[in-house]
Amino acid sequence: MSERTGLAGEAEELDAADPLAAVRGEFVLDDVTYLDGNSLGALPAHVPGRVEDVVRRQWGELRIRSWDESGWWTAPERIGDRIAPLVGAAAGQVVVGDSTSVNVFKALVAAVRMAQTDGADGADGPAGRGSGGGGSGVGSGAGAVRDEILVDATTFPTDGYIADSAARLTGCTLRPVLPAEVPSALADRGDRTAAVLLNHVDYRTGRLHDLPALTAAVHASGAYAVWDLCHSAGALPVGLDEHGVDLAVGCTYKYLNGGPGSPAYLYVRRGLQHRFDSPLPGWNSHAEPFGMRPDYAPAAGAVRGRVGTPDILSLLALEAALDVWDGAGVSVAAVRAKSLALTDFFLRCVGAYVPEGRAESLTPAAHAERGSQVALRCDGAGDVMKRLIERGVVGDYRPPDVLRFGFTPLYVGFVDVERAARVLAETLTG
Repeated sequence: MSERTGLAGEAEELDAADPLAAVRGEFVLDDVTYLDGNSLGALPAHVPGRVEDVVRRQWGELRIRSWDESGWWTAPERIGDRIAPLVGAAAGQVVVGDSTSVNVFKALVAAVRMAQTDGADGADGPAGRGSGGGGSGVGSGAGAVRDEILVDATTFPTDGYIADSAARLTGCTLRPVLPAEVPSALADRGDRTAAVLLNHVDYRTGRLHDLPALTAAVHASGAYAVWDLCHSAGALPVGLDEHGVDLAVGCTYKYLNGGPGSPAYLYVRRGLQHRFDSPLPGWNSHAEPFGMRPDYAPAAGAVRGRVGTPDILSLLALEAALDVWDGAGVSVAAVRAKSLALTDFFLRCVGAYVPEGRAESLTPAAHAERGSQVALRCDGAGDVMKRLIERGVVGDYRPPDVLRFGFTPLYVGFVDVERAARVLAETLTG
């Protein structure tokens, strides 16, 4: 038996034994091998019918009554509570709405404002403690001014743009550092650091960063940790509550399959909600939104993360998409186990099929350092991906030389993985 035949047979056996295999039938799929769910998740099959009901009945018949009768007004918190267990959070800490970029801005500015008032009026610092050495922010009247923001130097560009704007707004200096260098950067100037913005998974390489250790290092310096979960939520455990994360944001159109442009979410740890001072105070986050008062008074809880009128059509499409997580055996733990098995198998197949030196993995081999994608560096990557797509294997390309393949365990199987590696080898040698 050839190695190719052996791997193809093994893929069929793995699919037959896969406890999540039945979930694939809940998505609209075709003969294409779709490995770009880390950019846009596939469509859950029941979502069109649910959206039709929202449009035809809730909007078309009930009209304005749907804000109450169809639960439109409370949707941001209700759907936030459905996302919460997928990121390791208790209810009442996640609100859905706006884009990831907008939520990064809210979270980062709010984090700096908290850091700069720690110690004032008895305010606690991060993790419910005094900030580092007893609260050394502006409000404490002692120690250095917290006037620096650290940002992941390899971050998705928009996070960097937003961080730069937040720094200018709050009078801070922006300091880009590699995630691995955060502890040493904090040891050097931690008393000046207000907030640290990090990505849980590197969008380009698929590297998984150590959220527990980095969050602990941020807290030890008295700063606040803000995490971008776009490439981890729905693919692997996050543990926001367990690890004491202060603030987190993420999109819903990747591994949560909410659809193009579906709204993002914002996590505000319960112990910080009374101090969350949004730079975008809108009427939806007002304590009395229909009072139409000229002065702003923030609502209690995560609701103060809201801004304006929610995008109901996209919001309720997302709510419907989350139904796939309600099935038996569909848990974050099960998804993570399959994700690692899929990416392990893909790397094996690439190693077996692709001639040595033609493609180099940028994604760590260690499970503790790997997200749910594999990034391969190769010459002419842009043209290679174009040819792969023409042959029915869809991933994506990042300049100058990176092929990205995302593995969504809810609908990607091992036969898909073997086929993708085989077509890649044929494309590179053809």
